[in-house]
This record gives sequence, C-alpha cells and structure tokens, in this order.
Amino acid sequence: MKWVTRERPRVDRIACPWLIKRFVDSDGEFLYVPADQVLLTAEREGATPFDVSGVELGHHGEQCSFEAILDRYNLTDPALRRLALIVRGADTDQRDLTPESWGLYAVAHGFQLVHQDDHEQLARELPVYDALYAYCQYQVRQEQAGSRENAR
Repeated sequence: MKWVTRERPRVDRIACPWLIKRFVDSDGEFLYVPADQVLLTAEREGATPFDVSGVELGHHGEQCSFEAILDRYNLTDPALRRLALIVRGADTDQRDLTPESWGLYAVAHGFQLVHQDDHEQLARELPVYDALYAYCQYQVRQEQAGSRENAR
C-alpha cells in the first residue's frame, strides 16, 4: 500500500511511517511530496494521505497524526499510547507534555538538517522510534510491576 505526506519531514511525518511499518503495513511505500500535491498524489497513486489538514489520519483537536493512526487501526498497546504523547509534545507547541518531547523535537530537527533526501532521513531515523518504543515498553512494565507490588 502507498502512503503520502508532505516533504521535508520532522516529527509526525517520520513517527507515522514508523508506526505504519511496524504495526499496520510492513510493506508500506511512503511518498513525500510538496504540501499542495499531497491530495492529488493520493488520488493518482491510490495512496493514503497522512499528516495533512483535512484528512482522517491528520491532526484532530490536540491529537497529532500518530494518534489518529492509533485510533483508526485500533492500536491499544499502552507503550504506543505513551509514545504517542511524546510524539504529540514534540510535534506541536506542547513540548512540555512529556519530559522526552523536547529531546525528540531536537533529534527530529537535527535529522532534518542533516538529511536532504526524505527517504534517507526516514531510513536513518526509524531506529530512534524503535528505541523510544522500547523505552516506553520498559516504563509500562515498571508501572505494572509497581501496581502489582502495591496490590499485595
């Protein structure tokens, strides 16, 4: 399946492909195009648009596109939901939403500065989200262990 969004990705336009590749469509092909070409490209290529205004997999209220994908595909993993808050904070003006959001914002901006090719940036940056997801899984396990301990 093809997916399309705006060129020159930063947070959500890298986090969403990571989420899609890991949990929705492992063979997904991602297209980065000028903002004014996203919907036309989606139509022409039969691609699903994301992280653009007015689409299902975009920002809605306070939620970012990453969260729209979680909701659309019924992804309820607590670690993914925790990661979604980090992504939302880094992708919006709510950078104080989580302690990690400022760091993700800085890393994402740095990747954008280092890489001029959007697909190369995506390939290089995916491991950042693998690591953040592992960190979120660890945090969830710690919280669950603490809850079990407190229940005794």
